[in-house]
Amino acid sequence: MRTRTLAPALLLILPLATACGGSSGTGGGGSKTVTVTVGYQSKTINTVTAGTLLRSLGYFEQELAARGKKDGVTYEVDWQDYATGAPITAQMTAGKIDIGSMGDFPLLINAARGKELKQPTRLVSVTGYNLRGGLNTVVTAPDAKLESLADLRGKKVSTSVGSAADGTLVRALQRAGIDPEKGIEKLNQQPSVGASALQAGSVDALSQFVAWPGQLAFEGRAKALYDGAELNLPTFHGVTVREKFAAERPAVLEDFLRAQRKATEHLRTQPVAAAESVAKETGLPAEVVYLYNGANGIATFDPALRPELLAALKEDVPVLKAAKLVDSVDVDAFVDPEPLRRAAAGTQDYPAAAPGRPELWLKEGNRTQSFDTPAALLKAFKAAGTGVRAAYVPDAVTGTLWFADKAVWVAEGSELRAFVTPSGAKAYADQHAGSGARIVSFAEAGTLAS
Repeated sequence: MRTRTLAPALLLILPLATACGGSSGTGGGGSKTVTVTVGYQSKTINTVTAGTLLRSLGYFEQELAARGKKDGVTYEVDWQDYATGAPITAQMTAGKIDIGSMGDFPLLINAARGKELKQPTRLVSVTGYNLRGGLNTVVTAPDAKLESLADLRGKKVSTSVGSAADGTLVRALQRAGIDPEKGIEKLNQQPSVGASALQAGSVDALSQFVAWPGQLAFEGRAKALYDGAELNLPTFHGVTVREKFAAERPAVLEDFLRAQRKATEHLRTQPVAAAESVAKETGLPAEVVYLYNGANGIATFDPALRPELLAALKEDVPVLKAAKLVDSVDVDAFVDPEPLRRAAAGTQDYPAAAPGRPELWLKEGNRTQSFDTPAALLKAFKAAGTGVRAAYVPDAVTGTLWFADKAVWVAEGSELRAFVTPSGAKAYADQHAGSGARIVSFAEAGTLAS
C-alpha cells in the first residue's frame, strides 16, 4: 500500500471534516486533508485503467491536485492492492474502501453484500471487456492427456468461487453435460494457490481470469483446455463505488472517472508502453500483459456501460443464485451511469470491439506489426528469427488472441488457422476433413507459411 500526498492545502480556516472513506482528517494550521481509498487488483490486468496503470500514471492524483487548489483541501489517495474482488467488497461494506474494481460476478456479489449490510454500492464504469467471454480460460498441465472439457469429469479443478472464472467454469461444465457441483471436485483457491497446485499435480485443471492462464501458458507451465469465448457471453471488469461516498463527494468520483478515461486513452494509443509499464509494476511478463491489453488484445478497454455488458450481467445473476452466493440483485438499481456521463461530457465514445489481427512484437525498436492472415504472421516470424519478442494470433472461431507458438494449428490447403485449444482445432479439422484439414505443429505451420 502507498499513500501519495498531493496539493498542499490553502491556508484557510475550515471546519473539521467528517471522515470519508478509508480516512479523512485535518492537518495543522486548520488545513483539511481528505483521503480517498481505492481498492484494486494489480495483477488482474483487465482492471489496469482503474488500478495499476492509472496509479503509475498519476492521473487521479493530478485531477485531485487541481481540485484541492480550488477547494483548499489536500487530497491523498490510498491505493490498496488485492488478489481478488472479494476482499475489496469486504472493505467497501465496512466503509474502508471508497472505490473498487473487480470482475462481473464479484460486482454482483458487491451489490448484494452492500445492500445486505446497508452500505450500498453502485457500478459506475467498465475497465476492459470481451464480448465473447475470452478473458477467462481453463488450463491444464502441459503434459496432461486431457483434451477437452468433457475430460474433466471426476477430476480436481481449482478456481476462485464467486469469480468470473468460476462462472465460466460452471456454465462450460453445464454445456458439456457435467454437473458443476457433483461432476468434478472443485477446490476454492486463490489464483496463485491454484497455479501452484496445478504445477504440483494436486489439481487436474485451473479455471482462472486474466492474466493467470496467459502467464502460465507463456511460461510453459500450462496449456489451454477451454477458451471462455466458446460461451459467447460477454465478460468484463468494472468500477464500483460506495453510494455514500458518491453522494458526499460526487466531484471526486468524477475526477476518478476522468482520470480513468485518460488512462484508457493512454492504453489505447500507446499499448506497448502501457504493457511495459504494467509489467514493471506487477512483475508480470510484458508479453503476457500485451496478450490481454495490446492493440489486438483479448480485452477491449472502454469505460462505457455498454447495454450488451449490462444485459450479460443480468444473465449472471441466476448462476450466482444457484450457487447460493446471492439471493437476488437488481442490476438496474445497481448501475449508475450519471457520474461517467458527467465526467465524459464533451468527449467522443470509443468504437465497439473489433476483430483481433495477428501481431508480431519485435525486439528491434520495441515495436509491433499487424498482419492480415496467420500465414503472413508466420512468414514474418520465421524471417525475423531471434528478433521476435512475441507473436500473437486470434483463434479462428472465437477470435481469442493467443501466443502463436502455444496455439494449435490446422492446415487446410494453402490456409493456416490457429486455435487456443486442442478441442477447438480438432472440431474444425473434423468438420473440414473433406478439404484436407489436419492438425500440424507450430514448426510445420511455419514451414508451410514460407
